[in-house]
Amino acid sequence: MVDARSHHLRRFHRSLRSASTTDQQIAPDVAENLRFIRDTMERSAAFTAVSGWGHMLMGITAIPAALLASRQVTSFAWLRVWLAEGMLAIAIGLLACTWKANRVGLPLFSGPARKVALGLAPPLVAGAFLTFLLYRAGIASALPASWLLLYGAGIMTGGAFSVRAVPVMGFCFMLVGGLAVLGPAGWGNWFLAAGFGGLHIVFGVLIARRHGG
Repeated sequence: MVDARSHHLRRFHRSLRSASTTDQQIAPDVAENLRFIRDTMERSAAFTAVSGWGHMLMGITAIPAALLASRQVTSFAWLRVWLAEGMLAIAIGLLACTWKANRVGLPLFSGPARKVALGLAPPLVAGAFLTFLLYRAGIASALPASWLLLYGAGIMTGGAFSVRAVPVMGFCFMLVGGLAVLGPAGWGNWFLAAGFGGLHIVFGVLIARRHGG
């Protein structure tokens, strides 16, 4: 009876050692699999088709637009220049995102893309109505700060579902918009050049280098 119990105890201890060894062998594989799953989920939860080259081109077109707008003698002519630049920038942004998504094989209308659009669209729509309201009220000088602040807010909220540089860019736009509020009234056009021109170029280069175009 004692020998039988000793035999069972020895088998039990061997099974425990075997299970411990197996767990030690499996644990790194499990951790690696969990890490892979987590990284995959993070990538799928972010809109990575944002185009750095597109942002650069948007910034490049904004610089001559600012120069052209500064030469206009009426506020309506100034507004027409910037509205044309805004429509051009939207077209460039959409085409650039479509090009990048097709090039790298990413779905353009994925869940993250819809979240980006839903975060960006409300401030832009609000900006369109405020543009009409402020111009009709005769305070076109408030437009540069309003555009920069609302665009920055939209980029920050929508960019929360994109690569990390995008919400940072939105914060910088809001910072420039705040400076436009506090700065001299006649500098609004140049704050627009610094934001829609300079920031788009700087962050466009950053996104293109770090996120494949």
